[in-house]
Amino acid sequence: MSRITVDLDSVRNIHNLELLAKRLVEGFITGLHKSPYHGFSVEFSEHRLYNSGESTRHMDWKVFARTEKLFVKRYEEETNLRCQLLLDVSGSMYYPTQNYGKLSYAVLSAAALATLLQKQRDAVGLTTFSDQIELQTPIKSTGAHLHTLMLALQQQLQKPAPPQKETRVSAMLHHIAQQLPKRSLVILFSDLLSQYEQLDEIFLALQHLRHQQHEVLLFHLTHAETEEDFHFPDKPFMFTGLETGEKIKVQPSEIRDEYVKAMRQFKNELKLRCGQNRIDLVSVDLREPIDKVLQAYLIKRQKVR
Repeated sequence: MSRITVDLDSVRNIHNLELLAKRLVEGFITGLHKSPYHGFSVEFSEHRLYNSGESTRHMDWKVFARTEKLFVKRYEEETNLRCQLLLDVSGSMYYPTQNYGKLSYAVLSAAALATLLQKQRDAVGLTTFSDQIELQTPIKSTGAHLHTLMLALQQQLQKPAPPQKETRVSAMLHHIAQQLPKRSLVILFSDLLSQYEQLDEIFLALQHLRHQQHEVLLFHLTHAETEEDFHFPDKPFMFTGLETGEKIKVQPSEIRDEYVKAMRQFKNELKLRCGQNRIDLVSVDLREPIDKVLQAYLIKRQKVR
């Protein structure tokens, strides 16, 4: 499998996000073709895995000859997956501030996923949010709609970092749960860092989505070097909250052990609760390749079928 890496420092200077997303997806598909692992069909957008006991009438024997795996031709009515992309654009997503790291990664991932969804004739919509809905599009599968999403994502990258823009994940999830009329796959990109919400509130909202029969795929984004390992030079630092503006001066080495312990507890709690609520959780470090996101989506898509 190829590893699709992108320099986050250059993402905001990209003038054609749509073209980059297309290239990322094409590179990912090429990697699937060349991979020695047969987790996915070469024709994954046109076929599905054969389920034992069903009719062999629509079996594709040519694909079997090439892959030694049983696939059934997928028809139009089988491809109508509805996907809602939810993108957290609150203040903390602009960290690291020199390259809008988490936001850049999330925007690029969302663009690649939207491209892959449209390539598979699936319908996709986009919602961006902070303490309120910033943008919400309909869920469609047309090329024109994909172009609209790409323009919106590119514009999001060009916006300046907001002054102390808070996160209200739970309120936004409740809003989406009430609005989606049909069973959909909801994909959330967020760091889940909020001064004003506890995990209890967020998971009540996620449970609301699950109660409405929606599937949920959560990408938890972190800059692991600093946000998980708290790796900073051993000198006094002034830290400023990107959502509250609160400032605190500390010596990193004096609080590192307690910070790392607290972050590990947070991530373990997140993993436990996602498991309890049948939510697919993927922890993503900004240093990891985009193909981690795309492969996690394909695994989830097969489950949804």
